[in-house]
Amino acid sequence: MILYQFAVQKHLKITPSFLRLILMYEKKMVSVGTLKKGDTIIIDDAACKITDTATSRPGKHGHAKVNLTAVGILDGKKRQIVMPGHDRVEAPIIEKKSAQILSVSGNSANVMDMETYETFNMEIPEELKEEVKEGKEVLYWTIMGAKVMKQVKS
Repeated sequence: MILYQFAVQKHLKITPSFLRLILMYEKKMVSVGTLKKGDTIIIDDAACKITDTATSRPGKHGHAKVNLTAVGILDGKKRQIVMPGHDRVEAPIIEKKSAQILSVSGNSANVMDMETYETFNMEIPEELKEEVKEGKEVLYWTIMGAKVMKQVKS
């Protein structure tokens, strides 16, 4: 917030990339005890989808521990953490949006957001390469500043 105030005071141009730098990414805090399979959390600065949860019973004076196993949404790496059930952890806010494919070249596609008309390049996932064609509409997610193509709409 200090950087933003400084930019306003000095009459600097505030661009979307500058705002992303300040905000980094949107996230919220969630209780570890309420998490279940399929939820998303941030582990080691990576957005992860929970694949398994296990809760150990507390001792006479202890707290219940939650063992979370998750897979990175962007990198596919398996991660595991153990935390007390009353702790809180960061969860990324995932925006689901639609875009139209303008052009395809190699492993990337130039797409236009259907709401903002912003154009940008996206990497095409291996499982969608056959379906991605010019003019088709795709569903993409914005996760922690990264845009990921998830589905080709028919």
